[in-house]
Amino acid sequence: MIGIIDYGMGNLHSVSKALERLDLSYVLTEDTEELAKADGLILPGVGSFHDAMNILKEKKQVDFIKQWVADGKPLLGICLGMQLLFDGSEENGDTEGLGFLPGYARLFPGKSEKDVSYKVPHMGWNKLQFKQPDHAMLTNIEEGHVYFVHSYVMRTDAKDILLATADYFGEVPAIVGKKNVIGTQFHPEKSSRIGMQLLENFGKMVAEGRNINE
Repeated sequence: MIGIIDYGMGNLHSVSKALERLDLSYVLTEDTEELAKADGLILPGVGSFHDAMNILKEKKQVDFIKQWVADGKPLLGICLGMQLLFDGSEENGDTEGLGFLPGYARLFPGKSEKDVSYKVPHMGWNKLQFKQPDHAMLTNIEEGHVYFVHSYVMRTDAKDILLATADYFGEVPAIVGKKNVIGTQFHPEKSSRIGMQLLENFGKMVAEGRNINE
């Protein structure tokens, strides 16, 4: 069973419906005692990094999530949920993240190195570029288009955690992973067949009790 962490800042309905379409059992709750009964967790997210971390702390979910990861159980972060997996963000003032992955969220500058202006937020369909095509999370997935909507982009020097990127006036980490922690900057639940396959792959790993990198 997959637990969807409800802290009031995610696409809870669309994520839930996606799991239902895949016939994956799940529970949607903010209750850590109920979430603890799951085999894998999804941390969704839409909105402000700063607000999200404050709410997770208020609901006493931060320590629960950190212990979950320390115990080697699978965790998938989606969109803002992916950013929360990293060291922190500059959004609304520097805010410390969960610290599972090295990196920091920076605002898209809105102008490329070639002095070309572009729209922020990054919103729409962009093509995946695989960095680790043999990774288990990319099983039966092609380098197709997925749906992004975000104003902040993860900056990291840890190339080993990049499973796939996209290009939006520079490299955008699209899928990241380290052992039992994985994240997608795009919304798999809104990304048609590719997104559904990724969620199915995560579901299989949860069912098999395997770490992401195995």
